[in-house]
Amino acid sequence: MSSMEIDLGLTFDNSYAEQLEGFYVACSGDKAPSPELVKLNSSLAKSIGLANIDSEKLAAVFSGSDTPCGASPLAQVYAGHQFGGFSPQLGDGRALLLGEVRDNDGRRLDLQLKGSGPTKFSRRGDGKAVLGAVLREYIVSEAMHALNIPTTRALAVVTTGESIMRSQFLPGAVLTRIASSHLRVGTFQFFSARGEQDKVKQLADYAITRHYPQVKESPQPYLDFLCAVRDKQAELVAKWLLVGFVHGVMNTDNMTISGETIDYGPCAFMDNYDSNAVFSSIDEQGRYSYNNQPVIAQWNLARLAETLLPLISDDSEQAIALATEAVTGFWDKFHHFWLVGMRAKLGLSTEEASDLALCEQLLETMSGQEVDFTQVFRQLASDLQSGANDSQTLFKDAEQFNLWRESWLARLAQETLSTPDRAKMMNGVNPLYIPRNHQVEHAIEAAERDADYQPFEKLIAVLSTPYTPQNGAADYAKAAPESFGCYTTYCGT
Repeated sequence: MSSMEIDLGLTFDNSYAEQLEGFYVACSGDKAPSPELVKLNSSLAKSIGLANIDSEKLAAVFSGSDTPCGASPLAQVYAGHQFGGFSPQLGDGRALLLGEVRDNDGRRLDLQLKGSGPTKFSRRGDGKAVLGAVLREYIVSEAMHALNIPTTRALAVVTTGESIMRSQFLPGAVLTRIASSHLRVGTFQFFSARGEQDKVKQLADYAITRHYPQVKESPQPYLDFLCAVRDKQAELVAKWLLVGFVHGVMNTDNMTISGETIDYGPCAFMDNYDSNAVFSSIDEQGRYSYNNQPVIAQWNLARLAETLLPLISDDSEQAIALATEAVTGFWDKFHHFWLVGMRAKLGLSTEEASDLALCEQLLETMSGQEVDFTQVFRQLASDLQSGANDSQTLFKDAEQFNLWRESWLARLAQETLSTPDRAKMMNGVNPLYIPRNHQVEHAIEAAERDADYQPFEKLIAVLSTPYTPQNGAADYAKAAPESFGCYTTYCGT
């Protein structure tokens, strides 16, 4: 239990705790034996008014040992479909929502600890996190932010002084993260499955006020709410695919209502392009593979729609028809966002009906060729400027690529954009640096084994400006060495 309150100078405004009684249980973090602040996201801290605070105080609060003044620590309850099977009660088993703060722009943000100890929802787990999983989420979530992809963000990493047993004993740690909220599809499912439709309505009204106030005055606010969530998720998943990101565990309890990426467990960025890429050790059927992510996003939205049916219309047949149309509309939205993104990646400044085929043909050409997904787009821009065709060297068999390249150059010739401007546009959306899996693992290993955070800090610095070449960072743009082998990630619980 927390032993004292500490003033961090934060002003809390805890709407979830105050307005949604029955949607959580109040609880506190465990007392950490020797908490130590090993990373503070200084710019993010300043944005919420957290500055010039003693590191020992921050370590005490961000380990869960003590509570910041004004906080209302709680664990949220939710349900969820996990790999297609429904679990009627999940909830924050190792997370603690301290409360809500405002940033310098007035945006309401959740402040949450991850790994601070067991809660009522821990389901026989220890509620703790290990350092490697915490550093992975810090690295990847901050990289996603720099790539302009909606995401929860990492505020701090604290080691606890504990050894946590997983497959072996590992250093314990707590991540402090920030999000627009932690409302999930699974939050709605929990109350819907219990037949508590009044609470589903209460939750929907809260979510609308917090995230989609523009639909409040609509004749069909709950249908429009569903459509708004759909559009956010369609854009989000399109952005994932455009940078080769595989979330790895798209359960309904891991899909946010706000449209932010959440819960970076068995996630990874592709090196070589593979439409069926899977990095999770437990995703044996490829349910959450790279190419299946939009399919699953729509499936999850259908589960949200089911909870909202009584709110959409008193006439069940009409409610089903309206919700079905809304969910079906996901594909048009997703394809729109994806094609807009692909046009930019290929330097297309105008729209032609043939663009979709051109984009899809490139991916087909890359398939099975062991082509680095990130490198090929940067190389295309470089080739435009040099007049060379070095891109072909990335392919084992360049014949099909060269045929595609002719079509691409012919398509570019239809436009008037200058080559320098086109290359600049491409390099502005095609990252040079992503969280390469071998670099992530190197940073984690150094920290876990030797308490050496230099590789972690260097990687974070490089990833903060992913589109701009940096001095001394050439290795971070390289693909994994062959010795790295097949990459698998594991859940941190």
